[in-house]
Formats: sequence, structure tokens, C-alpha cells
Amino acid sequence: MHELETHPCFTARCSDYARIHLPVAPKCNIQCNYCLRKYSCVNESRPGVVARVMEPEAAAEWYFEMKAKVPKLTVAGIAGPGDALANWPAVSKTLALIRKADKDVFFCLSTNGLYLPRYAKEIAELGVDYVTVTVNALTSNTGAHIYSFVNDAGKKYVGQEAAELLLNRQLEGLQLLGSYGVKVKINTVAIPGVNMEEIPAIARRMAVLGCKLHNILPMLPVEGTAFAHLAEPEAQKIAALREVCQQWMPQMRHCRRCRADAVGTLAADRCDEEQ
Repeated sequence: MHELETHPCFTARCSDYARIHLPVAPKCNIQCNYCLRKYSCVNESRPGVVARVMEPEAAAEWYFEMKAKVPKLTVAGIAGPGDALANWPAVSKTLALIRKADKDVFFCLSTNGLYLPRYAKEIAELGVDYVTVTVNALTSNTGAHIYSFVNDAGKKYVGQEAAELLLNRQLEGLQLLGSYGVKVKINTVAIPGVNMEEIPAIARRMAVLGCKLHNILPMLPVEGTAFAHLAEPEAQKIAALREVCQQWMPQMRHCRRCRADAVGTLAADRCDEEQ
């Protein structure tokens, strides 16, 4: 079977295939105004939430344990609870440990893209098949409303300067991933009154860069974040956005907004019972 048909995030047709998210990436290099990373939280299911953060050796051991228990486990991903590339030593070590004993598993990573230019070549050389990049804005003005700050090599950027730095790195990194043959999914968090009118332009630009799939995620208001006061966008507005953006890129409509320690199929997550 073609590999895209065994990755449950890239096509809804493979709903009986499973994935595992290995929570080895606690640090993040940006602060999004909708994001709150929580640990030891078992009552929430959303990105940034984990029961515990693992060291690479423990994560690899957990992967092989789950491989023996979960049917059709085809994908090992690292999706936080922070940013995969802000934790690259731990992430690369985890994947290398798994690859030594499993030559067939597909690897995927999720990142905000700030460090993509730095690590794109290593990502490809390590055999990462898929990368998800969260792109929420195409203008520095919009980005300035979404990102509280960007931390690059110990220097803190804010406002439009932060947003411009992040966008430039994302665009450069996506071009590099394309040149290395890595398949890319774009996540865009739809934030009412902030970026929703810009999302079609994001889809057009990402399609030009060769990205394979677009996942428009309605923002979830989370207590303790700067956007906690905003309402989740209405389902019909998200559906309309997807229809518009479909003309440039295939749209993901089956996302479950998984935890950073998810395991199992999208419809039957087993993280609670397996940790």
C-alpha cells in the first residue's frame, strides 16, 4: 500500500491505521496567544497536553511496547508538547533509536517552522517522511496579533519583527523540505477577528511551495491564554473556509486535535489506558 494511505492524518481512508506521538519535546521557541502547554493532564485532549514528558530511551521503549500491542501502528510522530525542532537533540535521538530496530515505520514531526532552515537537511537524512508546519499568517501585521514573542537563539523578538522572522523562516524551510522530498502538511489555526480572512492566501502560498495537505483548525479558547476571551469559530464558517481553500490544496476534515502523547487510531485513542 502507498505510504500516504497508511498515515491516518494524511488521508481519512486509512482510519484503521494507528499512530503514536512520543512526548519528548517540552520546550518551545515561540508563544502563541492561543496555546497553553500542560503536563500531567488526563482530562483534556488537545495539542500541548501530555501525561508526562519522556526521555528518548523511554520513548523508544514505549514505542516498541505499543508496536506489539496496537494493530497497524505505522506512524511514529513527535508533536510536542512544545516544538519538535526546539528539542532537536532529544527528537533526533528518539527517532534514531527507533530506526535501528524498525526500518519500516514512517516518521513525522510537528513544528512552528522557526528552525526549519537549520534542520531541514537533518530531518531528511534521518528519514522523516512527513512534517507538519503551523502557518497562521502571511503578513507580519496579522502575525503580530497571534504571537506573543519569538525566541531565536536566546534573543526575544516581539510584534511585527517576531512575526516577520517566523514567516521568513517558515517559507525558507518549506522550500528546503520540498527540495529534499519531505511531504508537508500545513496546520492553520483559524482565529476569529484575527486571521480568518487571510487563510485563503495561506492556502495559495503553501500550494505553490508544494505542500500536500491543509488542516484548518478552529481555535479552542483555553483558560489562561491571551485569546481565552475569543469564541471558537462557528463550524459553518470553518466549512466555508475549507471549501474556498480546497481549490488550492486538499483539505483535512478528520483531524482529532490529538494530544502530544496520543496512541492508537484517530477514532480510538488509547493514551489513557497505555500510560
